[in-house]
Amino acid sequence: MAWVPSVAEIVGTMDRSGFRVIGGGGLNLVGIRTNSFTPNQFDDYLTVFYEGTYNDWVYFAFPGTTDPGTYYLREPLNVDGTAVMKPGQYRDSHIAGKHRGYRALRQIGPVTVYRDVNRDGVLDTEGMEEQTGVFGLNIHRSSTRIRTQKVGRWSAGCQVFQDDLHLRFLLSLTDRAGGGPFDYTLLTQDMFKK
Repeated sequence: MAWVPSVAEIVGTMDRSGFRVIGGGGLNLVGIRTNSFTPNQFDDYLTVFYEGTYNDWVYFAFPGTTDPGTYYLREPLNVDGTAVMKPGQYRDSHIAGKHRGYRALRQIGPVTVYRDVNRDGVLDTEGMEEQTGVFGLNIHRSSTRIRTQKVGRWSAGCQVFQDDLHLRFLLSLTDRAGGGPFDYTLLTQDMFKK
């Protein structure tokens, strides 16, 4: 992953897209789906930024995935197909909570997903059915023991940090910000070119 967006690029892209950027110390949680559509890779970014003491942005970008792993692309949990979050902004969609018994950010508000139903192990969004609702698309981690190299079963549509320490750091920020609810914005690399 050579390309890493700057916070200025993220804010500019959000502004152009009509998405809310929160100032005054509030947290902005932004996922960035890169153009590397290689299945099963942690080739996206999960970012967080907030306005600092001197009206500057304090910004962190971590490797993660905004796509489901190959396992769930072949074996959907839902009869309608595997959830692939549609780019957009989902206001007040996540709150500090639990994912499978451990601390994470839990989806509480609706998001829109594509339903990849063809079971070919390849991420598909073109022509796929869309659904909007609360599907349990949480923001969580992969393994606690190692820095996971493959997405595998770690994501059935959730937004997943490659490294557990990065989730813990994010949770320290969300705790300081009152636990939410927080907006989650998903951008694509192509949105930065416009």
